Amino acid sequence: MIKVKNQKVLCLGEVLWDMLPSGPVPGGAPMNVAIHLQKFGLEVEMASKVGNDQSGNELLDFMQQSGLGLALIQHDTSLPTSKVLVHLDQNNNATYEICYPVAWDNLQLTDELRLKAAEAGLMIFGTLASRDIATRNTVLELLENDCLKLVDINLRQPYDQKEIVETMLNKADMAKLNDEELVVISQWHNKHKHDERSIIKWLAETYRLDTIIVTRGDKGAIAYHHQIFYDHPGYFVKAVDTVGSGDAFLAGFVSSLFLGNPMADALAFACATGALVATKRGGTPSYEIAEIHNIMHIIK
Repeated sequence: MIKVKNQKVLCLGEVLWDMLPSGPVPGGAPMNVAIHLQKFGLEVEMASKVGNDQSGNELLDFMQQSGLGLALIQHDTSLPTSKVLVHLDQNNNATYEICYPVAWDNLQLTDELRLKAAEAGLMIFGTLASRDIATRNTVLELLENDCLKLVDINLRQPYDQKEIVETMLNKADMAKLNDEELVVISQWHNKHKHDERSIIKWLAETYRLDTIIVTRGDKGAIAYHHQIFYDHPGYFVKAVDTVGSGDAFLAGFVSSLFLGNPMADALAFACATGALVATKRGGTPSYEIAEIHNIMHIIK
């Protein structure tokens, strides 16, 4: 169980077009998480910025059709809407080329954004959107609130500077990252030769984190909450692409916890949600929640 003052969620960060080999797909980890949370019935706001261009207009249309409000989506008159080149390997695992600078690098602090941050019970923010000082300062200012704070670690070279990542970790109560990112952070402090659980415990102690969730691709995930480990082996599915699977996992985890489910159950639901999205194209495909439960109950 987690303590949260209300079930309002504010997602901060990048919105963009993932340029897949098969064509452009709306993306950005915070937006993906927000859309999945919306599907799960949570009250969620998305704060970001798009350019004054056709790509931005199409992204706004997509967000609106997905049920997200646009009140906190800013418009930049000089920087373009973000596009990311996505490369898939033979196992359909994704790597990314991220342009800089783009509109979401210039998220400005507004009165409305301040108000939504003050009202939120949970704020979800990523390390990638903090690569530029303008957005980073805005996010840091918004984090000076009494909400629960969850950082989504996204180490995308060359935007994976230790100082920035650690600044955001030090502001968080919870952290979500993958097993490769866990190794990278441990290498910064010469802890990489330790076993996974020891590194996770060290991470929690170093950055004063109540909860850490580490995804392991098709090998499931592990959570560490109040000094107790929860492990799940994952679900076997045939992946189409893994774009957004981690975002779906995070949304499944948060929504399950908000329903009051135990940590172990939330981890299982999160693994199934990520697995389901991996069977479909893009980060926010159409699906029914019943499909997640089918994976949990049928696929072992």
